[in-house]
Amino acid sequence: MSRILTEELVHLDSKVKTKEEAIQAAGELLVQAGRVEAPYVLGMLEREKTMSTMIGNGVAIPHGQFPDLNYIKETSISVLQIPEGVPWEDGELVHLVVGIAATFEEHIGILQNLANVVDEIERVEFLSKTTKKSDIIEALDA
Repeated sequence: MSRILTEELVHLDSKVKTKEEAIQAAGELLVQAGRVEAPYVLGMLEREKTMSTMIGNGVAIPHGQFPDLNYIKETSISVLQIPEGVPWEDGELVHLVVGIAATFEEHIGILQNLANVVDEIERVEFLSKTTKKSDIIEALDA
């Protein structure tokens, strides 16, 4: 089993302008790495229409819906870093978009790790501006 987050799954200094572009970009990282099939990204976009995936402190965690699980080839996360931020919910800016592709059981473990990182605002701010993919991988690939 490979790591859930590798350099090819991290995009630094993204210039996306909308949350839809951000979700699409995070999903495309998963597709390009061969971790999910392309229809999974559509599920990520659909989920956002029904419930916000923003979890606070400038972090969002878009992921597919239950019917999309069959498009997952390998449990993974992708990270889209947006130093300038992108408006998400109620005008709040998101600086880290963590695309999640995981089964229910694996999803819980990933969320627990993300919660530990998101709780530390200084850490999120650092990860939002770092120029090293390794910083993000070290923090999120637990």
